[in-house]
Amino acid sequence: MPASPSTARAINDRLALRLLQQEGPLTAGQLKQLTGLSRPTVADLVERLTAAGLITVVGESGEQRRGPNARLYGIVADRAHLAALDVRTEGVFVLVSDLVGRVLAEASVPIGGDTGTGPAVEQAVAAVERTAKEAGADRLHTVGIGAPGLIDPATGDLRDSGGLPEWHRSLSTALQQRLPEARVTVENETNLAAVAEQREGAARDRDTFVLLWLGHGVGAAVVLDGTLRRGASGGTGEIGFLPVPGTDSLPSAKDCAGGFHSLTGAAAIGALAADHGLPVPAMMDGPAAAAVVRGAVTAVQQALGERGAAEGVLGERDTAEGVLGERGAAEKAPGERGAAKEAAHAGEASGPSPAAPAPVGTVPAGTVPADHPAGRFLHALAERIAVGAASVVAVLDPGCVVLGGEAGQAGGPVLASLVQERLRRMSPLRTEVRAGTLGGAAVLRGALLTARDRAQDEIFAPADRT
Repeated sequence: MPASPSTARAINDRLALRLLQQEGPLTAGQLKQLTGLSRPTVADLVERLTAAGLITVVGESGEQRRGPNARLYGIVADRAHLAALDVRTEGVFVLVSDLVGRVLAEASVPIGGDTGTGPAVEQAVAAVERTAKEAGADRLHTVGIGAPGLIDPATGDLRDSGGLPEWHRSLSTALQQRLPEARVTVENETNLAAVAEQREGAARDRDTFVLLWLGHGVGAAVVLDGTLRRGASGGTGEIGFLPVPGTDSLPSAKDCAGGFHSLTGAAAIGALAADHGLPVPAMMDGPAAAAVVRGAVTAVQQALGERGAAEGVLGERDTAEGVLGERGAAEKAPGERGAAKEAAHAGEASGPSPAAPAPVGTVPAGTVPADHPAGRFLHALAERIAVGAASVVAVLDPGCVVLGGEAGQAGGPVLASLVQERLRRMSPLRTEVRAGTLGGAAVLRGALLTARDRAQDEIFAPADRT
């Protein structure tokens, strides 16, 4: 049965708005070309969306022919303001954007472990309010929060999790009370990282993949056929509790010690590096683990350059592109404000989608020297990662595993190729392993993307009712 006129208009309007979101400002002629609609139909929808306050003229195209056909139409970006939060055990990162995802202001607020629940919540909420004011936002339409722990699928609330600060669970309620007009949502941080890596990072060409988070702790996010899977209790991807060989005990319902976390968490990465004679910071968290892994990759790169530059193992082209050289390390190493800064520059949400990443095979696993301390460390770390990844692959057969989080990004193609080589020996299921491109910033970026999607679904709804 053919669609009714009102339904057809709603479909056309939503298609035009999505194109304007993805491609940026477009002329009516460009909308006609991209949608395949007739010129009169495009003219009607442009008039309708303009009258609804959803789009406006933002300039003119470079066409020689001036007039109505040269007008560039774009989404009214200040129609709504959004906030995204990345909640960590040691603090919170905040950014505020407009409706098309342009970051307008950001902040980083450290919260000490001895801070009480009430003061900690107040510091976080006040940071959101200050950042919104700095961005010129009178009100926030949607707030997206990324936090560690399980999200109750029935209520959408963060469940009580051992080892996590109490203020994490109280934050969303406090924000809703202080910002009663805002829509506040909470999502597991690893799930948000997967959203960001799929939309803007290493998994742009994948509908099915698993993101393996390697940071302060470990976790996984599962995307099957383009859909993020959360599980019956919201616990899909709690891979830190996965029983694995190589640990001294088994995990319990309240403690992941003895599980996969004990092999690949930040503390485990630090201990493994120390066992191989590498320098290790006194305090190990996600950024510290990333620094250890990055340092090992850089040492391996230098060793390969000395041994095989003439043979092109890591030649001038790879070094210039920063396989994980000094420039790449400087750009990716997260500082106190690193996650917020990286998220702000991860790519304008309104721009066109970049091309899919190149295959990992640019750094063959066999070229990583096993007779070098840093090389031995990376081989041992890859072996550990592959143990957990192989279990996930055996159950889900995702075809692609993305090494996310700060340490996963720091390992780059070198660590990814080592893990991929181990998986090929452990599993008959062919699996590509890629390094995440967004690192710790993926959580904040994912929170912004989901907040933007929710806001647009609601704000664009009037077009569905015309």
